[in-house]
Amino acid sequence: MTRLLEVRDLRVEFRTREGVVRAVDGVSCAVDAGRTLAVLGESGSGKSVTAQAVMGILDSPPARVTGGQVLFRGRDLLTAGREERRRVRGAQMAMVFQDALSALNPVVPVGTQLGEMYRVHRGMSRRDARARAVELMERVGIPAARDRAGDYPHQFSGGMRQRIMIAMALALEPDLIIADEPTTALDVTVQAQVMELLAELRRERAMGLILITHDLGVVADVADTIVVMYAGRIVETAPVAELYAAPAHPYTRGLLDSVPRLDRRGGELYAIKGLPPGPGRLPSGCPFHPRCPRARDVCRTDPPPLADVAPNRASACHFWKETLDERR
Repeated sequence: MTRLLEVRDLRVEFRTREGVVRAVDGVSCAVDAGRTLAVLGESGSGKSVTAQAVMGILDSPPARVTGGQVLFRGRDLLTAGREERRRVRGAQMAMVFQDALSALNPVVPVGTQLGEMYRVHRGMSRRDARARAVELMERVGIPAARDRAGDYPHQFSGGMRQRIMIAMALALEPDLIIADEPTTALDVTVQAQVMELLAELRRERAMGLILITHDLGVVADVADTIVVMYAGRIVETAPVAELYAAPAHPYTRGLLDSVPRLDRRGGELYAIKGLPPGPGRLPSGCPFHPRCPRARDVCRTDPPPLADVAPNRASACHFWKETLDERR
């Protein structure tokens, strides 16, 4: 397989009045052409900051990348010049943002916004760019695309706006798309439609897809590999089928147990106790230990490394074997 992106030991911090906050602390992951990597975790785990660092769109200050590498087709984007990174963004690597209504320009018709990609990057005429914009809208399932190209973002439903964001990301036929919570605030039916669209486009174009979400149910059918983040760190990584069958970290198991299931009708819905720690107030030892049902003395003092537990699997837990064996 062709390795598109490899992130090595990425570290991002924010300088605030209260001190330095380590939002991303040593993240490493990779995605190949035609494959989907899902990045999971609760709000504040560092998922979106990681994606923004990869894309090179962090607000600096206050954000600052303090270490690591972001290798796109072998080229470290963190050491690349501004112009080189600009050429990569959009044309080779694109992003679907979480809130389409905020990401789209509210005073410019969506057809014009899509066409601008072709005018700026491909030098097309206004007429040709609009024709390509209509083709894109049709490809992502916008009904009556030719008539609706002159509409503004607020005139579309949430699901249609998300499709327009996907069309914008696809405009220049990138090799890699990063989708940051693309189904947030959408109903279940529309979620399924958006996820199927992304999976179909990935298959057609053999592109890589990084899917950032907090919902394990969303990625079950589309992901190949899953990375689970907590408090700015990776706590588990595994092929999707193996992780669902037997998680090797208590946090991952808690996420799985929190998903409603038809075979548990009538029972109480499980929830992980407590709240994720603030990035500036991480506990000593394992950051998950205040919420972990397996926590012991060593968890409160010694941070567990992300260690291999099986081929293509890793877990950052001192007692990963107990968690793994419990679900087998």
